[in-house]
Amino acid sequence: MTASPLRPLTPVSRVLRLCLHALLLALLGLAAGRAVAHSLPSAGAVVAVCAVLAALYGAGARSPAVRGSAAAAGGWLAALGTVWAALLVLSPDGLWIAFPLYFLELHLLRLRWGVAAVAVTAGAAIASFLGHSGTVTPGAFLGPLLGAAVAVATVLGYQALYRESERRRELIEELIATRAELAAAERDAGTVAERERLAREIHDTLAQGLSSIQLLLRAAERALPERDPRLAPALEHIGRAREAAQDNLAEARRFVRALTPPDLEHGSLAAALERLCAGVPQARFSVSGTPRELPTPYEVALLRIAQSALANVVRHAGAGRAGITLTFMDGSVTLDVVDDGTGFDPASAPSGEGGFGLPAMRARAETLGGLFTVESAPGQGTAVAVTLPLPACAPDTADAADAAADGAVDAADHLEASR
Repeated sequence: MTASPLRPLTPVSRVLRLCLHALLLALLGLAAGRAVAHSLPSAGAVVAVCAVLAALYGAGARSPAVRGSAAAAGGWLAALGTVWAALLVLSPDGLWIAFPLYFLELHLLRLRWGVAAVAVTAGAAIASFLGHSGTVTPGAFLGPLLGAAVAVATVLGYQALYRESERRRELIEELIATRAELAAAERDAGTVAERERLAREIHDTLAQGLSSIQLLLRAAERALPERDPRLAPALEHIGRAREAAQDNLAEARRFVRALTPPDLEHGSLAAALERLCAGVPQARFSVSGTPRELPTPYEVALLRIAQSALANVVRHAGAGRAGITLTFMDGSVTLDVVDDGTGFDPASAPSGEGGFGLPAMRARAETLGGLFTVESAPGQGTAVAVTLPLPACAPDTADAADAAADGAVDAADHLEASR
């Protein structure tokens, strides 16, 4: 495992890096100072090698190539090892440089290569101590080996903590993003619900009231004698009132149509579901049976259930394939959403996220007298099905009521004409 040199440094990692720099420079100064203090014959060479090692270390520590390339990092470590080997030959104090080298090797090399480099470095330190002291003692072996073990344990522990903190950071970012998505979904759902409520209110109050007014005015117009000149102004006013009611009724109907959910404004339910699947690479849409026009509440409910079920597939199922099937039958319409994902236990499913869970889908279906079922098991995918019984007439209930009102007016005209 390599430590990614391009990732941003945390305050802790900056402090550790500064401590490593200070440790290596202090040990080089110690080796050079002891050589001069003890007036060693090779004191000048020791000072020169320490200076070269310090300069080489400083150049590599500041080099972007070393931080960004594994090959450059390996070459830098090889150069440091070569100069350090020369220092080991000249001075017994050079073996202390092994400890900062352990951390460099573990930090810049993959784990297996880093451990191998640490073993070689420890062996070189032991050999240097034995060569300069001429005696074999337990400390000559235990010191470098214990230092190597501590370095490996420290680096592995730090990497494990770093990975854990990265996972937590990613989890927090994901939770924040999910919360924002849920808030946006709730706002959209509230907007759609308000549009649907306004459409129902306009149709059930204004449109029906204007239809009744038009019917009554037509009946009054037919009831008055046309040849009585004294009633001519009244007939004219009634005719204008009837035309105004008719114009306003048409305007109210336009309002109702304009408040249709945005996903259904530019086509049928099948077209909306096909567009929905087009946004999910693993999803496919198909239609079975003979498509027919559905009442707007049915289309809205089926579309919202499909959106919610497909969102669950994308977020939680980990599915490779998913399919949405809309089936038209003589007396009902069925929507199936099937995936090959991880599945779950429906009995222990959560209550939903932001109102878009299984209970919300079930409530939509049952509001229209439908049946909602979920079949799933861990590791066996999920199948969501909703079946809605269709009313006797397929067109939208609003359009049906409007047609009935217009038919009532025409019937009144026909009845009056027959008299």
